[in-house]
Amino acid sequence: MLAGRVMSPIVLAVSQDASIYDAAETMVSAEVSALPVVDGAGKMVGILSEADLMHRPEIGTEPRKGWLQRVLGDSTRSAEEYVALHSRRVRDVMTGKVVTVDEETPLSEIARLMDQHKIKRVPVIRGETVVGIISRGNLLRALLSCDPQQPASPQSDEALRRAVEAAVKGQAWQSPWPVNVIVNAGVAHLWGFVGSEASSTAYRVAAENVPGVRKVKNHLRRVPHDVGMGV
Repeated sequence: MLAGRVMSPIVLAVSQDASIYDAAETMVSAEVSALPVVDGAGKMVGILSEADLMHRPEIGTEPRKGWLQRVLGDSTRSAEEYVALHSRRVRDVMTGKVVTVDEETPLSEIARLMDQHKIKRVPVIRGETVVGIISRGNLLRALLSCDPQQPASPQSDEALRRAVEAAVKGQAWQSPWPVNVIVNAGVAHLWGFVGSEASSTAYRVAAENVPGVRKVKNHLRRVPHDVGMGV
């Protein structure tokens, strides 16, 4: 499988000029562990994760340095650490060097990158724009879509995936939140967020009505009411 088939589409992002408190509220409300950081043109400039916000003086979790570290510490490095721990702007706290892939990257390469860099998620880039993100959870979803006991559909899984996406595109109930469609051996898996149970049901019915789809597994979840749209 390729990245484009299993990635979660990006609609949640945070401006580099946003407050870390606004970013943290978005992550908690939307139940995501990281947000792409974008500039005014929508170009990805970094990523903000839970790890970037773990050590904060506001909650007494900043790392403590021993006396030897303080004596031998480099002044430039100390200044950078101070900014990262005390700034309230996303641009100062985010991780700027981000491992990325494109939509044609095989999942095997993505798993290798995650292992090599000890990361939990990889943004998917098209040109300079982030269009999706693949986390360890996406890899598990890809695994769940595989059922060796089921016969293959006469239509290609990619064609069925596009047909399911086309069936919901433009509908009044289409979710503005990420909805990821994975089709394997004719079984359509729906992952992501919707605003209501009625919308979730409509997605399931639309997928069931696509010729060639043998079965639909609906994993859609309702998004909290207090979460706003990202960039």
